[in-house]
Parts: sequence; C-alpha cells; structure tokens
Amino acid sequence: MALGTSSRTTNGPFVLLISDRPTERAALERAIALVMDCRAVPANAALPQGRPHLIVLDLHPAQAAALEPALTHRGLPVPRLVLVRGEPAKPAPHLRQLPAAAPRQVVLANVFAMIEAVTRSAETRRQKLVGQVSDATAIVSELFDSAALGAGLQRADIERGTDLVLAAVSEAGITAWLAEVWRHDVGVYQHTLGVAGHAASFGAQIGLGRVDLGRVVRAALLHDIGKCRIPSEILNKPGHLDPEELRLMQRHPVIGADLLRAQGTFEDEVIDVVLHHHERLDGTGYPDRLSGRTISDLVRIVAICDVFSALTERRAYRKPASPAEALAIMTDGVGHLDPDLLRVFAPVMLGGDALAA
Repeated sequence: MALGTSSRTTNGPFVLLISDRPTERAALERAIALVMDCRAVPANAALPQGRPHLIVLDLHPAQAAALEPALTHRGLPVPRLVLVRGEPAKPAPHLRQLPAAAPRQVVLANVFAMIEAVTRSAETRRQKLVGQVSDATAIVSELFDSAALGAGLQRADIERGTDLVLAAVSEAGITAWLAEVWRHDVGVYQHTLGVAGHAASFGAQIGLGRVDLGRVVRAALLHDIGKCRIPSEILNKPGHLDPEELRLMQRHPVIGADLLRAQGTFEDEVIDVVLHHHERLDGTGYPDRLSGRTISDLVRIVAICDVFSALTERRAYRKPASPAEALAIMTDGVGHLDPDLLRVFAPVMLGGDALAA
C-alpha cells in the first residue's frame, strides 16, 4: 500500500485512537493522519460515529474494560492495537498488543502495518460482496422470469439465494449490502434484495434460530414474486396508479401465493408471507383484510422490512426517505405495523453498522 497524505473526511476510512496520555495521543494522531484520517479522543469522551478501520487503545485496563461494550461492533470485529499496561489479553485474530512503554516508532510501524493489512482485507471483502450481490440479482431475475413464463421455480436457486443474502449481511453488514444492491438499478429485483437484506439483519437481531432465519429470508426473496404477472408499465409508472391499475397491482399477493401453491414444494409459512405481506393490523390491508393475531409473526416481520425498504429506495417519482424519516412515517401509521416489532426494528435500522455508542 502506498502511504500518502490523507485529508480528514466524514465518511471515509479512519483510525480511532483512544488515549489517556495527551502528549502521546497528539503525537500519534499527527503521524497516523499522514496515512489515514485519525480521530483521537481522550478517555471517557464520546466516540465518533461510523465503523473505524482500526482502533488504537492506550488506556488504563479499567478504562479499557469499561469501554469494551461501546467498541463491540455488530459486524466483524474491528481490528485493534492495544498498548498494554499490565497483563496482556488473550490472543485473538483481530487483536495486536504492544507494551505501553514501546517506542513511538514501534507503535507507528505496527499501526501502519495493520492499516495496510486491514485495507487489503476490506478490498477482498468488497470484491466478495460484489460477487454475492451479482449472483443474488441473477437468481432473483431468473426466478421472476421463470414465474412469468409459467416455468417451475428451482428450489435449489432459492436456497442458494437465501444463503447468499444471509452470508453477505452477516459478513459485510446491512449498510454495505444495501449500498451494493442499490448500485444495480433493477426495479423490483432491487427491492426484493433490499427486503431480504433487512429481513436477514432484523431476524438476526431479534434472535431467530437458523431455520427460522432462513425461512424469513426465503419468504422475503419470494414476497413479490406475483409482480412477475403485473404489466411493467404499471410496476414502473412514475406516479399514482389509477383505480384499475391499483386493482391489478393489489392482485400480486394472490398471484404469487397461487404460483407457490401450484408448485407444491413451499412451506405454508412462506406462502402466508407472499399472500399477506400487505395486510395491516387494523384490517385495512389486502387481499383478505386480516387483522390482529390472524396475521402471523413472520408476516409482521417481512411487512416491516417491506415498508421500510420501499420508503428508503430510489423511486422515479420521489426521493428516498432517510431511515429516520421512514421510521417516523411507519410509526405514525398507527394500527398498520406491529408496534412491538417496530420498536425493536427502529434502533437496528438507525444504528445501521455504526459503532455502538
């Protein structure tokens, strides 16, 4: 990696330096900033938002232990260099340790080596994510094309798509997944992958087991399959639908559920999501005007992910809402979405992949 001057940026990669030694903190910050943005803070200070490229920890052990919950990231562990005072911690793949009395040149040499290694690793992960999104997009496209032509849906493709979404969101996080998905302007496919990504992230956060997590992502990948039979001029219309167009659009859950039933290989729970993801708790949804406890938990989860995705995606007729704006709209729609699940969903989406404060 070529080392050069790095200007301070808001969203770019950065090193987080936390130190209770002001003189050493200032010197390390100046040197690290020649290579990468360095955000240096004293002990007990508020931490900056965003996922650091690298954390350098230079604190008394008690202070470091108190900070540990704030330094635990939702995704992969953040690589860390600890300047040890006392007994070193147990070895870990993401952890490098030096004595706090180590010469500054030695500390900086280790910091620069870790920046280079992390940068290479980040690029490898990025390329892997690009491949995962490309493969998932191709799978979803093939599913919709097959359904539109009346051909059977390949269960192996659906399982592979489910595994791709789960692996990518687990490894890279929902923010990176969505950023890559949104690079592909492919309408309903983009929305499908966005909902599936949110379902994977949300399902993991609420502690769904492996089987249920796979089922909710599989249901999300198929939730709009009925749109394969809706005319593209209605799907892509840049404005409000007239009454007849709206009637046709609201047929897509029934069309999708009928497609899956006809194949005979899909779980009732998945078909339930496809048929009822537009139902609302107060009975104002469609197609069956279900209400209250007649709407299953799996449907409630996918419905939240569906609405949030729709509000935050680019559309021809409006700008995307921010996560906070989308959640405000969803919360204001009293009686539509499950309020308990929505309360859990909100901090997950607002936090994204930021370092927990």
